[in-house]
Amino acid sequence: MTKKILETRHCGVLMHPTSFPSPFGIGDLGSEARQILKMLADSKVTLWQILPLGPTGYGDSPYSARSTFAGNELLIDVRSLGKLCGEQARAKNISDPENRCTGRVDYPWVYENKMPLLKEFASLFINGSSSKTDYDAFCKKNAWWLDDYALYQALVHEFNDSRWYLWEDDLKLRKKTALNKWTKKLSKEIEIYKVLQFFFYSQWDDLHVYANSLGISIIGDIPIYVAGDSVDAWTHKELFKIDENGMQTAQAGCPPDAFSEDGQLWGNPVYDWDVHRKDDFAWWRKRMEMTLNQVDIVRIDHFRGFESYWEVPAGDKTARNGKWVPGPGMDLLKHFQKINVIGEDLGVLTPEVKLMQKKSGFPGMKVLQFAWDFNDGKFNTENAYLPHNYEKNCVAYTGTHDNQTSRGWYDSLPDYYKDYVRRYFQSPDDDIVWQMIRGVISSVANTAIIPMQDIMGLDDSARMNLPASVGSANWSWRYDPSQMQGWMMNRLREMIEIYGR
Repeated sequence: MTKKILETRHCGVLMHPTSFPSPFGIGDLGSEARQILKMLADSKVTLWQILPLGPTGYGDSPYSARSTFAGNELLIDVRSLGKLCGEQARAKNISDPENRCTGRVDYPWVYENKMPLLKEFASLFINGSSSKTDYDAFCKKNAWWLDDYALYQALVHEFNDSRWYLWEDDLKLRKKTALNKWTKKLSKEIEIYKVLQFFFYSQWDDLHVYANSLGISIIGDIPIYVAGDSVDAWTHKELFKIDENGMQTAQAGCPPDAFSEDGQLWGNPVYDWDVHRKDDFAWWRKRMEMTLNQVDIVRIDHFRGFESYWEVPAGDKTARNGKWVPGPGMDLLKHFQKINVIGEDLGVLTPEVKLMQKKSGFPGMKVLQFAWDFNDGKFNTENAYLPHNYEKNCVAYTGTHDNQTSRGWYDSLPDYYKDYVRRYFQSPDDDIVWQMIRGVISSVANTAIIPMQDIMGLDDSARMNLPASVGSANWSWRYDPSQMQGWMMNRLREMIEIYGR
């Protein structure tokens, strides 16, 4: 895939695999995924944007995964495992016990019901008589991350706790004797997690090839930070501001602003960029390489953090006392200039961040919901997020996974805001979402991305995430085919064709 994909006009749809309809309470990589991709291709959609694919932990956020390199086992399609696991597996009755093909993802239910089934299939695979040549090759190729990940997940299961920094000292600090002891003791569980990763990557690679065969490129996502309770932090403490006892000496967040007087305390470990520089950012280069094996284009979350980031002292309960610390800037980003990268540049951008963005050449993001503000009671026509102010080298959205749906956003506006939105798009209330879609697709932006919820005109009950919150509503929205009316994708196709995408 050449960089030209971001330099010519394309339209994409934002929808994470967990949102697909499928059995066992959560979207997967099976037949429904292919049906949706075929629907997108028939509508001339050429980009499919997803969220990070890693295995989620507390809060179920894909931006707080337990591994940078592993895939989310819960996305594995159980129904197609028979061909990998032999006749005994094919004979099993695979059905959805509670008719959970649609409806919100109930993560506790999924972990309780789907994960044991996945492990059962992994055991069948291990004990089966079929050839394991592909599996052995997968384990050998990926041993550099897979061995640590499988051990880590087995330990999490053993202790019922992913907070490795609370484990016994020898294990927390990865003493060789402790690692050998637990690797031997948990060998069966470790093997199961390796098999599950083989299942995931086999299915994901097939789906990726299928998407490309339809003319669809996949936009993936890299969170700038790793989770504190991740195998990355446990195995590579030297890359982060983590002391010799495994405790963070600083944590990530963002500063106080008009929306939060205390700022946002994310809690992730922050990088020790001086250490990364010593090997020319080898870990980050490997991270990008691995992601580009999964997808065709990479969106880097919190891109401004590479110029400078908000570092909060360890132990603080708010982000108020943080400070700006220089990031690696172009020393790191120069390695990615020949590949397809989108820089998530939302928020307050300093001249230094804008300069870094310009030097990198990466397109930034324009979110239409951010376009409406007033100066001294007068509508600000110079807002950079208004479609008439876009430049070609950007990715335009009606909204993202962190926003309200466009219908929910519009319905929540005060009347004087609604009036300006209606006048800008010359649209009545009932068609405003489609005129927002038209505004993004018709703009000069090379890339336009529309969340599936907006195509379907759904309200905030279909919102994907509310930032700075934890709850069952986050990350759990799922697509219900009965809500998709034929005219919706037809109208999208018409706009794509009319505006040359």
